[in-house]
Amino acid sequence: MSNLDLKKVQVDELRKVVDESLSVVAVDYRGTDVPKLTSFRKDAKDKSVFIKIIKNTLAKKALEDSKFDSLIDVLSGPTLLAFSKEDYQSAAKLIKDFSKSEESFEVKGLSIGEGLLSADQLNSIASLPNKDEAISMLLGLMLAPITNLALISKEIPSSMVRTLSAYSDSKN
Repeated sequence: MSNLDLKKVQVDELRKVVDESLSVVAVDYRGTDVPKLTSFRKDAKDKSVFIKIIKNTLAKKALEDSKFDSLIDVLSGPTLLAFSKEDYQSAAKLIKDFSKSEESFEVKGLSIGEGLLSADQLNSIASLPNKDEAISMLLGLMLAPITNLALISKEIPSSMVRTLSAYSDSKN
């Protein structure tokens, strides 16, 4: 297989990941040592985030005419791409958490579809709840009125019993 064929395969594989992903974060990883990057990759795998370090020219070809084509402008220098496959914020959370301990990790940009978001908006995206958290929050909001109604309906007979008890104690 020629070098050109290998590059085409790499672009096709990355394009498949791009099409399946919900969001992507581009990071300059210059200055991060290999053991830390290995640990980062392990954390990413646990959180269903696909990590790819690929030549910028190949990454640009894979991102062309995709929902993340706005990231092409930030692809220069050493770039790590983190793709969220299950929810929009998992890559952003992973990058945010890792960059706390690794100062050389610098976000170039991120995209959750059409358009490029700045590195400053990473914290906003990372703070969004994931699907399970959002569902549990919604269920909590829906159950609150029912729970209050149950507590109030339980309190009425209890209040009546206390009143009758107090009345009988006052008679004795």
